[in-house]
Amino acid sequence: MMRLPRFLKRQHSTEHAATAAAESDSRHHEELTVRLAQKGDSQAFAELVRLFSGRVVAMGRSFFKNDSDIEDFIQDVFLKAYAHLASFRGSAAFSTWLTRIAYTTAVNAVNRRKEYEPLSDDMLPPDTRILPEEQQMRKLTILAVREAIAELPKRYAVCLDMYFFYDLSYSDISEITQLPINTVKSHIFRAKKILRDKLAELHSLS
Repeated sequence: MMRLPRFLKRQHSTEHAATAAAESDSRHHEELTVRLAQKGDSQAFAELVRLFSGRVVAMGRSFFKNDSDIEDFIQDVFLKAYAHLASFRGSAAFSTWLTRIAYTTAVNAVNRRKEYEPLSDDMLPPDTRILPEEQQMRKLTILAVREAIAELPKRYAVCLDMYFFYDLSYSDISEITQLPINTVKSHIFRAKKILRDKLAELHSLS
């Protein structure tokens, strides 16, 4: 197996350490902001809205087609989050807790009757850690993934969306959807198989 030159190893190690440090700083900032918001700091809660509004908007666009419905949904989610902020204990990440509120609010709003529309990459906030070339490749890949996900049964599509596009763990998805973790794993496993078959089919036709 080819080994990386030492200077490349050092560069990779430095980049990894820098990314880890940035993520650690981000988590610390999030935890501190949540604690301040729980103490009644309105500016801290405004910062939480700024940090996580992109995630809530993406969820809203998955469930609603009308802009005014999406705006009402976003307002409703953050009002609920503010009202129940004291109940957040930190056993899960704040982003997971907020996504659960958003998901439950959306499902209740549509009474499980409307079709779920899988996310597109444009609905998610950009990842500033990814280079422009990688972002373009990611978009092309996600276009193919979206076409395949759109044909999945709803129960699979929701779990797969959260797994791929929200980068949530099995336990996070279980917490948000209130499905048993083994059910989430089963849905994602079956969805991945369906997805692989469909992507292989698309590739063979191209």
